[in-house]
Amino acid sequence: MRILCVAIGYLCGCFLTAELVARHKTGRSAGSIGSKNPGMANIGGLFGVKWAAVTLAGDVLKTALACLLCRYVLFPSLGRTAILYAGVGSALGHGFPFWRGFRGGRGVAVTCTYMVLFSPLWGLAANVAGLCVLLAAGYPAAGALVIPSLCLIPIFRGAGLEAGLVASAGTALLFFLHRDSLQRMAAGTEKKTDLLAKWKKSKKD
Repeated sequence: MRILCVAIGYLCGCFLTAELVARHKTGRSAGSIGSKNPGMANIGGLFGVKWAAVTLAGDVLKTALACLLCRYVLFPSLGRTAILYAGVGSALGHGFPFWRGFRGGRGVAVTCTYMVLFSPLWGLAANVAGLCVLLAAGYPAAGALVIPSLCLIPIFRGAGLEAGLVASAGTALLFFLHRDSLQRMAAGTEKKTDLLAKWKKSKKD
C-alpha cells in the first residue's frame, strides 16, 4: 500500500503545470525560458502574477488529488499517513518527471500542499513562517525549506514514528532539490528576491 501511494503520487506529480503555461505562452518548454525551472517562480517572473497563480493552482490540485485519493478512496487503512506517502511521491514526480529526463521543478508548492493536508494547523503556520523568512531574508530557498522543517517535530510527536520518518524523507528531498541554491547561499552568490517589489510591478503591468 505504501509503495502504491508513492507511485500514485509520483504519476500525479509528473504533471507539470508550468510546462503547459510555458508552451501556451511561448510554444517552448519551461526548461528553455527564464530560469529554466518548471515552477511557479519562473512562470511568475516571466508572465506575471496571473500565470503564477495558474501554475500554483495546478500544482496544488495534482498534489491534493494524489493525497486525498490515497487517504480516502484507495488506502483508508493507512490513515493520515497515506497523505504523506502520496505527497512525497508527488514531490518526487514534480522533481524528477520521467517524461522530461527526470529534470523537473523544486516541489515547493507540492510540499506545502501535502503538509497542509496532513496537518492543517501546523502546515498553515509553517507556510506563514516560510513567507516571513522569504520576505526578511530575500532567499526563496530559505523560506521554502523552513516550511517542512517546522512541521517535523509536531508530526513526530502527534502522528508517530512512521509519519515522522516519511515527513523527514520529504524534507530531505526538498533540501536536495534546492542544493544548488544552498551552495550559492553558502558562497554568497545567491541572488535575493524582493517579493513585494515584484508583486507591485506585476500589478502595474
